[in-house]
Amino acid sequence: MSGSGPESLVGTQTGHDTQSLYEHLPKGSFTIDAQWRIHSFNQAAELITGFSREEALGRHCWEIFRSDSCHKRCPMRQALDRKEPEMDRQVCAVTRNGLRRTLSVNVSLLKDRQGKTVGAIETFHATGGDRPTPLGEPGCFHAIVGNSAPMRTLFALLPDLAASSANVLICGESGTGKELIARTLHQISAHAAAPFVAVNCAALTQTLIEAELFGCEKGAYTGAEQTRPGRFEMAGRGTLLLDEIGELKPELQVKLLGVIEQRRFERVGGTRSVPFEARLISATHQDLSKAIVQKRFREDLYYRLRTVTVTVPPLRQRMADLPLLVDHFIKKYSARTGKQVRSLDPKVLRRFMEYEWPGNVRELERCIEHAFVFVKGPVIFQHHLPEPEVFETLHSVPGALPPQLGNSDDREVLAWALAKTGGRREAASRLLGISRTSMWRRMKSLGMA
Repeated sequence: MSGSGPESLVGTQTGHDTQSLYEHLPKGSFTIDAQWRIHSFNQAAELITGFSREEALGRHCWEIFRSDSCHKRCPMRQALDRKEPEMDRQVCAVTRNGLRRTLSVNVSLLKDRQGKTVGAIETFHATGGDRPTPLGEPGCFHAIVGNSAPMRTLFALLPDLAASSANVLICGESGTGKELIARTLHQISAHAAAPFVAVNCAALTQTLIEAELFGCEKGAYTGAEQTRPGRFEMAGRGTLLLDEIGELKPELQVKLLGVIEQRRFERVGGTRSVPFEARLISATHQDLSKAIVQKRFREDLYYRLRTVTVTVPPLRQRMADLPLLVDHFIKKYSARTGKQVRSLDPKVLRRFMEYEWPGNVRELERCIEHAFVFVKGPVIFQHHLPEPEVFETLHSVPGALPPQLGNSDDREVLAWALAKTGGRREAASRLLGISRTSMWRRMKSLGMA
């Protein structure tokens, strides 16, 4: 679909000067047609959203702006419904790289020569209050903590995935944060205001799993005393996560394949077809390609689920993130318990860095939570941790441990702590168990400040 400016939508002829004026407006501007597809997109709109004109033209406006207001309280929708302009409305949109940006929006109607409404034009500008660009802020992407190379590679994929409706298969060991990745995809999508429904296929009783997923009609089986919607229905136009998808029995795999292909399903005991409108994300800790060879998983379903595959690295492959994760969990449980815990004892950090963490980030969080039960002061020591045998599986990661940790006057140790915390002095001081003031003084004395 081609588009140049608002005049092309209403069918009038304008000169080059008018077109140039539209292109160089200081505010972002775009037009939509009667099908809500973007018909024009000026240079300021490209700068504010991060999307090029070529990417935007022909797409629905909510695919580009991905605002919480897109499907509720949308200024453009309200202008069209009320047949009058909407002025100075505040919305929070998501840019192409995942930045949440607050915009001030004005909407006017576009009409043809007969006075019939044929679309709308929106102008907008950023009003401040931006959340930091996730990839530029050391240590996190929304609620996901990490600054290592594997995690930054993963973060770079998420904005494009969130803007798409393609099926996603998230693979990774137990405890790596697969559900958190799925929730983040939902939260930065245009459907963030719609439900996010997560189903652990391994946790559901096999005899009732079909009713749990697809719902049931009254009297469909013993105990079905009323009609009840299933998870597919409850997800509405939001996101449905099928966790541990590899645990589905073959007969349910067949039914799921049919639902994905037809985007419709029937409740157990019912005959009425119900539309499936949610985005589907699946997750597994299994190697599904091996399960296919072993005839435990359908190959056709596998390829339907994995339009895009996202692999979450285990903690042992992203040990550079461990200090950030520790800092995150210490803050979390300090806020929850009211305790003023500041850091780990250096010996505890060394032990953490040497451990394999087979349970990944989930195991690390449980370890910190365990310590908070017993810690009384500002520092977590070894006797606050679970039993020693828990840490039997050790490994060594080059560069993961600081040289002579504990001697925080040493330039190399301070440089290590700053590197591990993305240059944040406060986090580095907590990592070393010293105050931020002491950290600054020691950096200054060594010519590092």
